Amino acid sequence: QVQLVESGGGLVQAGGSLRLSCAASGSIFGINVMGWYRQAPGKQRELVASITRGGSTGYADSVKGRFTISRDNAKNTVYLQMNSLKPEDTAVYYCNTKPAFFSWGQGTQVTVSS
Repeated sequence: QVQLVESGGGLVQAGGSLRLSCAASGSIFGINVMGWYRQAPGKQRELVASITRGGSTGYADSVKGRFTISRDNAKNTVYLQMNSLKPEDTAVYYCNTKPAFFSWGQGTQVTVSS
């Protein structure tokens, strides 16, 4: 069972940037689609970005043009570059396959102040 460890979150002002990392304990080379999800207080977890093994990406409308997902199969790591952050981006961010298959990690908290 692959374990996922997210990091890179923090407190940032609106308009700022953060880069999240997701380190997998096993190889992600064979995994077709990896994704970043987020869960805000009182809301359901939602998929915000995904990337295929070949590098094709997809984004939720709410983050399109501001977030960039990437993956490094050699390092078994998935990244999420977040720019022009907004208060509504405040959430705990998780990575997983798409659809989610592995147990969820602890996530990383992102808080955007106005």
